[in-house]
Amino acid sequence: MLNNKTVAVVVPAYNEEKQIIHVLETIPAFVDRIIVVNDCSKDNTAKLVLEYISRQKPTHNICDINTISLPENKYNRAEHILKASRQAELEKFIPAEIANGNPETNRVILINNLKNGGVGAAIARGYKWCLDNNIACTAVMAGDGQMDPAELESICLPVINEGIDYVKGNRLIHGSARMVIPKTRFIGNSVLSILTKISSGYWHVSDTQTGYTAISLNALSAIRLYDIYKRYGMPNDMLVKLNISFCTIKEVKIKPVYNIGELSKMNVTTVIPRISWLLFKSFFKRLWIKYLFHDFHPLFLLYHFAIILGIFTIPYAFKIISLILSSKAVSSATMLAFFFLFTSSFQSLLFAMWMDIQDNERLYK
Repeated sequence: MLNNKTVAVVVPAYNEEKQIIHVLETIPAFVDRIIVVNDCSKDNTAKLVLEYISRQKPTHNICDINTISLPENKYNRAEHILKASRQAELEKFIPAEIANGNPETNRVILINNLKNGGVGAAIARGYKWCLDNNIACTAVMAGDGQMDPAELESICLPVINEGIDYVKGNRLIHGSARMVIPKTRFIGNSVLSILTKISSGYWHVSDTQTGYTAISLNALSAIRLYDIYKRYGMPNDMLVKLNISFCTIKEVKIKPVYNIGELSKMNVTTVIPRISWLLFKSFFKRLWIKYLFHDFHPLFLLYHFAIILGIFTIPYAFKIISLILSSKAVSSATMLAFFFLFTSSFQSLLFAMWMDIQDNERLYK
């Protein structure tokens, strides 16, 4: 526990037999539960984790601490309906089973996905366990050992002490970032960070691809965990979902860790286009849900006005370019139409972005 609040760490693992035990052994003692989600590994990851569990002494029953009992009456009907709904949601996750014989008193919980779902699906399944057990703060640490356990407390404390909904590490602001992070990944991360700012509404975040995070019970309750993007775009998708739910966010400087024996499973050339398309769709999803259905805001109209006018500008731009290339005169009407549409579109976009930044300023701590 950390300041009398329960803490868990979700460890997504796929073929991590070389690193997984080291990760488990180095997780700080204040962590109450470690949920290893084995994403249908083909190596001995699950076997090694079970052997590790068998060597550990029983710990306290976390259910005794976190169980919230509500009396059956008309005032608590909504809470009981929500609880039943959450139990039924388990069918929407990747099929999985808990491998522990005594999960109530084991510090390490092993959940085996029965089919490979991706890193996002594995984290979502671990989140589900923590939500069902009312864990106050849930962190994520990769099973490949790329996250320094000494930094876990600084990741969790804003959730525990300040009531922040989501805390994420930021490697790009560390002085060694350009020297340690591989150049291709640094550039790719920077590009996706810019796109994620626009899509998510968290305009001050960077290093959006880091998986070293901590989330509050309130935030876990606010989003549909089964709907989290299942692959490497999961951190980006999480930011959009959290922003739609008006969750506060904070970044903490962490060290970039590479070349410690981990084996990367991410192909940058395929991942970046896929995540970019995800962010494009998520941008409009955020606008419609947050700024139309939840709480109307003029930026909804301004963004769409800018896009529509921008589309109408394109034919005039092509017409002007083609006339210039063919050494023909461009009519004043064509030029006026182009400048009117382009200027109106650009101004609408600037005003929309400014309003977006101002409205979301309150969520960044």
